[in-house]
Amino acid sequence: MAAETLMTAQYSIDAAKSRFTVTAYASGLLSGLGHNPVIAIRDFTGQINFAAEELSKSSLEFLVQAESLTVQSDVSDKDRSEIERTMKGNVLETGRYPEIVFASTEVSGTRLGDSLYALKIQGGLSLHGVTRTQSLVTQMVPGEDSLRAYGEFTLRQTDFNIKLVSVAGGALKVKDELKLSFDMTARKQA
Repeated sequence: MAAETLMTAQYSIDAAKSRFTVTAYASGLLSGLGHNPVIAIRDFTGQINFAAEELSKSSLEFLVQAESLTVQSDVSDKDRSEIERTMKGNVLETGRYPEIVFASTEVSGTRLGDSLYALKIQGGLSLHGVTRTQSLVTQMVPGEDSLRAYGEFTLRQTDFNIKLVSVAGGALKVKDELKLSFDMTARKQA
């Protein structure tokens, strides 16, 4: 039994049973008229290696297809189309940078209960042709055949050489900081 608990369990993220979103916030003189769009990340894959008895041996890697980002907010079809066109063409430049990748380099945390862990995951986030260190804080709940991880983190677009969107002569623009939220389910590998 002791040897079993020291093992690292491997899981594959199940995108169909997971949620991963980005929230952008409007600023500027006309921000009250603007949207704070919530963007759904639809196409992503990933692996989680979880070592319950030695959390530092855990790891996370995920890959997002940048073209899969879609507006989830309740906006008109015209606004949805315009936001997605701008996001994919001008902001993320998905033709040049089709993938967003995260690979952990360090995991630390504590056990909060029988099957609840609080983890801080540091790693390299590659976005828009730039790789920077990014921290994620997550609650992780391992089960017999699956694992759930949920949390949120922020990032600054300018850290990844992304031009901030601005319209109406700067009277309406998107703030630099984005909030990313995730609630992921992963299936245990045999």
